[in-house]
Amino acid sequence: MKIRFTALLLLSLSHFVHAADWPRQIADSRGTHTLEQAPQRIVSTSVTLTGSLLAIDAPVIASGATTPGNRVADDQGYMRQWGKIAKQRNVQRLYIGEPSAEAVAAQMPDLILISATGGDSAVALYDQLSAIAPTLLINYDDKSWQQVLTDLGKITGHEKQAAARIASFDKQLSEAKTKINLPPQPVSALVYTPASRSANLWTPESAQGKLLEQLGFTLATLPAALHTSQSMGKRHDIVQLGGENLAAGLNGESLFLFAGNEKDAAALEANPLLSHLPAVQNKHVYPLGTETFRLDYYSATQVLEHMTALFSKN
Repeated sequence: MKIRFTALLLLSLSHFVHAADWPRQIADSRGTHTLEQAPQRIVSTSVTLTGSLLAIDAPVIASGATTPGNRVADDQGYMRQWGKIAKQRNVQRLYIGEPSAEAVAAQMPDLILISATGGDSAVALYDQLSAIAPTLLINYDDKSWQQVLTDLGKITGHEKQAAARIASFDKQLSEAKTKINLPPQPVSALVYTPASRSANLWTPESAQGKLLEQLGFTLATLPAALHTSQSMGKRHDIVQLGGENLAAGLNGESLFLFAGNEKDAAALEANPLLSHLPAVQNKHVYPLGTETFRLDYYSATQVLEHMTALFSKN
């Protein structure tokens, strides 16, 4: 009887402590928002953010998607690194590409998340969406994936899960660093598009750039006079390179192709405008897999696996 009473007391205390964490004040670029209780029905309009929500076991019930079966997505339009997990958890697809406030409303969410920048941003619908449920803008273009995970942990009440994922990754990172010999430095990290012979170069502010630096790589510095495209708007994570700027911008001694495979690497090496680059001439062009377009816990772990396979000391 005493054991049962103790168990009930601990359960009650646990509920009280959890409830005491709420309401929470969350600030974004639109102001400070009050979340009265831990969300139970989260809608992610950003396919980039969905992977991080899944990694911390947040109750994401629906997500925006990209074109199914393209170079970075599975047959649902979800990122390949977590698509199977989304299917297991029955995460509903809201729409493909173009955001829809009606599709979001139909899910009856108690929290809506929007990415502030990028191709998966639904910021244009902010006013409509914020009338449905509390809506937060999340910047991922100037943060490591770990910082995004930490922020989402605070928003959802899943701080412990976020911390556990980061601790697990940090252990894997330390192990990977002992197993690899770094290729020639500095390096350029990019997404290469063979059809247009253009590239998006990851900056030091990007999650990809930060991960490479955590591994001990040095990112190449862009030439000061380089003129870059601004068609993507003001973003912190990428610099667009095309035409005569492509070769000038890929000035690393080694090139890392995110969201790329061996076929993409071969296409870059075959580009006559890039044949004179030291990285191309010395065969230091390394594809990191098509699942690395957006970084989250799952894809960052796969980057470590790729790096260990490419540069193992053994």
